[in-house]
Amino acid sequence: MGLNLKTTTGKLIASASLLGAAAAVAGMGTYGAFTSSTEASTTVTNATMKIDMVANGGSNNLQLSATGLLPGDKVQRLITLNNSGTADLAALTLTTAPTVSSVLTTDTANGLQIVIESCDQAWTAGAQGAAYTCGGTKKSVLASRPVIGSNIALSQLASLTGGQNDNLLVTQTLPSTAGDTFQGATSTVNFTFTATQRGTTVK
Repeated sequence: MGLNLKTTTGKLIASASLLGAAAAVAGMGTYGAFTSSTEASTTVTNATMKIDMVANGGSNNLQLSATGLLPGDKVQRLITLNNSGTADLAALTLTTAPTVSSVLTTDTANGLQIVIESCDQAWTAGAQGAAYTCGGTKKSVLASRPVIGSNIALSQLASLTGGQNDNLLVTQTLPSTAGDTFQGATSTVNFTFTATQRGTTVK
């Protein structure tokens, strides 16, 4: 049945309906709540990790050949090991491998033995045929051992810290026990220094 607006009752019902609809629309338009916000930004920069075997004195002395060794003789070479990155390291290791092999590298008892030391200042060269000397603090980086090895641990290195370096003296010795089988022997040894990043941390 349709709504008859001509009657008083019908007009009242229609007015009530219209007011109710208007109130609903007004309520939808005026609803609100207090708000507040804040913000911040974080900058994250990755570290860099790079280890260099820097030439000492203008040439990489490890690449200089040594000839005419006799039992008891030493071969000394200077290098600077440089942590040119920003990251601290957990470890530095040395791998030495023969690219040309002979009894000098295969005989672990009487063949070449290696020692590595560091000095907190530049090493000083002695007279011809004399050993290098350290005018500051000298530390043992690698104790005497056969020259050939894989992932040999190195100790007391400043270059474990990002941006730091070590003045290293690498000494290879032909033991006095080397016999006649060593005469005329030749070997070439490749040196590889490997850096391992530090463990993870919370920044």
